[in-house]
Amino acid sequence: MDPVSQAVVGAIVPQSIGRRRPLAAIALVGGLAGMAPDLDIFIRSSTDPLLFLVYHRQFTHSLIFIPIGALLCTMALWPLMRRWLELKTVFWTALLGFGSHGVLDACTTYGTLLLWPFSDVRVAWNNVSVVDPLFTLPVLVAVLLAARLDSRRIAQWGLVWGLSYLLLGLTQNDRAESAAYELAHARGHLPVRLSAKPGFANLLLWKVIYEYDGRFYVDAVRVGLATTIIPGDSVERLSRAKHLPWLDADSQQARDLARFQWFSNDYLALDQHDPLLVIDMRYSLLPNEVDGLWGIRFNPTAGVDEHIDYRTQRRPSRERLDRLIDMLANP
Repeated sequence: MDPVSQAVVGAIVPQSIGRRRPLAAIALVGGLAGMAPDLDIFIRSSTDPLLFLVYHRQFTHSLIFIPIGALLCTMALWPLMRRWLELKTVFWTALLGFGSHGVLDACTTYGTLLLWPFSDVRVAWNNVSVVDPLFTLPVLVAVLLAARLDSRRIAQWGLVWGLSYLLLGLTQNDRAESAAYELAHARGHLPVRLSAKPGFANLLLWKVIYEYDGRFYVDAVRVGLATTIIPGDSVERLSRAKHLPWLDADSQQARDLARFQWFSNDYLALDQHDPLLVIDMRYSLLPNEVDGLWGIRFNPTAGVDEHIDYRTQRRPSRERLDRLIDMLANP
């Protein structure tokens, strides 16, 4: 999730558990430790455009790394916090804060390697958006009030809100998936696989995508008091043999494609506007669009050791924003 969400969750968990005070100091240690795993964003390469995709949410986010990460945070924070907290309190607070990070990230759709190095499965429970003010702001208020008043009860209420919101997201995900299966069956389709992900900053509007007969079908589902389907479009699933027949299997571009397939859980298709751009179908500005937010562009004349080109393409417009607002507002 975004850094603010990671910080407030990292703060509120140790504020709510245990007996140590002052809660302002606890919140500071927990919040900083809660953001620390995302320091992996600095693992980048000027020559390998996909290196950051491989390492972001990898070892720093795994369950086995939590004690190591907490120890590193303790070493960095103890000189600053020794006036208010004992060394063991700093460590246990950092442990809770650091440990909350990967679990919270796994609630989003991006994918987190919780079981690294034993598994390269990207865990994604799809029950909250990467940015969601309705989740974050109440928890933030609880963290600040608990720190100001030194009240563990306020922190516990904030934690209850956060957990309740995540549980609501699981329920909404289940409703969205059920609606998508009904839609597929109404079309005479038996999906090979199907997933639902929350729209940006809300649990009301969901993007559902399923694969059938070599195509991805993308629709939006508004899951309120009633469930509303907002039909989208479909696109042919990427086939290397069909769409990239010239690609040398032993080339670096082919290896980059394999990495991007792993990252995207193989939800790949060709961009509608660029036949050399392979996009991640899981993400789009509008939940019923097939236009991806990012992808990799191939160069048929590249040497065997040359990498692909990583591209982002958001193409925002007033029209698209108005369409999104209309999807959210109209049942």
